[in-house]
Amino acid sequence: MLDHIFLSVSNIDCSVEFYRKALAPLGITDRLDYDGRDGPPGHPDLKGFGANGRMVFWLKQGSVEGRAVHVGFVASGSAAVDAAYAAAMAAGATDNGPPGARLHYDPRYYAANVLDPDGYSLEFVHKSWQR
Repeated sequence: MLDHIFLSVSNIDCSVEFYRKALAPLGITDRLDYDGRDGPPGHPDLKGFGANGRMVFWLKQGSVEGRAVHVGFVASGSAAVDAAYAAAMAAGATDNGPPGARLHYDPRYYAANVLDPDGYSLEFVHKSWQR
């Protein structure tokens, strides 16, 4: 199980605004700013996202490698996938696969794919067999 991930972005303010909008339909609405000076030497400043007081997704200003990263976000159902896709597109994402069943994986795998402002691949996914 993953506990957290850091993602380098080219424009921290733009990315915070994008993810704030795109992740809200998934219930990922908690936000936290972490001052790197509070950590060990060289620790970056971070902008965190999570839910229920748990921060799992962190942004940091830095070098971007675009499609080098793919992040899948759990959705509670197909309506949440649709809403996250719509919110991401409205916030400036690039379509990388509209909402629908991903039959090549499983008929119960429902997802939507976008590219964020830095070109990172994001997937909003509901797998009905997983809780």
